[in-house]
Amino acid sequence: MPLREDSLKTLCSAIVLGLALLPGAYAHNPLAASAVAARAGALSLKSAAALVVEQGGDRVFYAKNVGTVVPIASITKLMTALVVLEAGLPLAEPVTISEADVDGIKRTRSRLRVGTTLARGDLLKLALMASENRAAAALTRAYPGGAQAFVAAMNQKAIELGMWRTRFVDGTGLSSDNVSTAQDLARLVNAAHHHPLIREFTTDSAHAVALPNGRLLRFTNSNRLVKNASWDIGLSKTGYISEAGRCLVLQARISSTPVIIVLLDSWGKLSRVGDANRIKKWIEGHFARQPAG
Repeated sequence: MPLREDSLKTLCSAIVLGLALLPGAYAHNPLAASAVAARAGALSLKSAAALVVEQGGDRVFYAKNVGTVVPIASITKLMTALVVLEAGLPLAEPVTISEADVDGIKRTRSRLRVGTTLARGDLLKLALMASENRAAAALTRAYPGGAQAFVAAMNQKAIELGMWRTRFVDGTGLSSDNVSTAQDLARLVNAAHHHPLIREFTTDSAHAVALPNGRLLRFTNSNRLVKNASWDIGLSKTGYISEAGRCLVLQARISSTPVIIVLLDSWGKLSRVGDANRIKKWIEGHFARQPAG
């Protein structure tokens, strides 16, 4: 007996909803994420977009505007690090800061003067830990084929990771044309976390580099949570430009569960850290794993 039109519509709707709620669907379908966000209404965050997921699992703890395409500022530098490391470029090779690395977009300052020569590995650590823009620009420029080839490699890697709504135009994040979504960035964090050097460089609290004249330049982590003993952070990256607001991505272990946290466009200097702490407290209160036995 053929299905009536209204019965067919009901069946199709049920199938679509079922597919949306399949394990891991948060990465593909905003419908599933929206349903989770509705259930998570008790958690109020100041970030315009937020996603909290179990790393390597099926649980979506919280989702808010996860498919919205927005500028991502220095979160970009995680992809910069992936491209550098996966190209196998020698980390001990010296790279010199040039005039081309000076920020002509936001006119940000840098303690790395033109003419400063550091190992590629030091530049990578400063770009990740201290969000040093000239370091990231130099890494981009020193890539085989130059900055244009580097950006092409960034976008190719994004495609490989299934970051379909992401686009990069530079390796620093200073351009507001570097855009992504909370969904896509969760994929980036997960991929970056597989690299021990990215984990190390993004969670060290400080790093000093020696200049040729013997002077030491000391840099600190742009995320103060890495110094907080109550957090078990495995990867961290901050970002800020006016168009993107305050951004923060984390991989952390909360209540024995590895989670990925993406916070985009938080208003106020302390809001992203406050949101991260609210998420931690909320998970500990609602999703703590029960001991075996």
